Amino acid sequence: MNKELPEFLQEVIKKYPGLWESYEGLGRAVASVEGLDERSQRLVKLGIAIGAKMEGAVHSHTRKCKKAGIADKEIYHCALLGITTIGWPSAMAALSWINDILKSLKIKK
Repeated sequence: MNKELPEFLQEVIKKYPGLWESYEGLGRAVASVEGLDERSQRLVKLGIAIGAKMEGAVHSHTRKCKKAGIADKEIYHCALLGITTIGWPSAMAALSWINDILKSLKIKK
């Protein structure tokens, strides 16, 4: 199991492994549809998480962006683009959530 997942989610996965497998399978199926490359998919999913104001999802997709080799400045840009769509306070919240992860990744190195 992925140890980066929140502890509560890991407990849910242990209790309902079939649901998690189905959820992950749906994610793979959607990602395989012809259209966007993996890099673009990562940035779009981060943007969706930002727009939905979902802190945990922003954290998760920031990590996935970094694993895909996306630069910090590009990740920050996703939140900045939200200023005129979701408003200054929401975009600043997203920037802080992104920063939480990017700073923690630098500390681990």
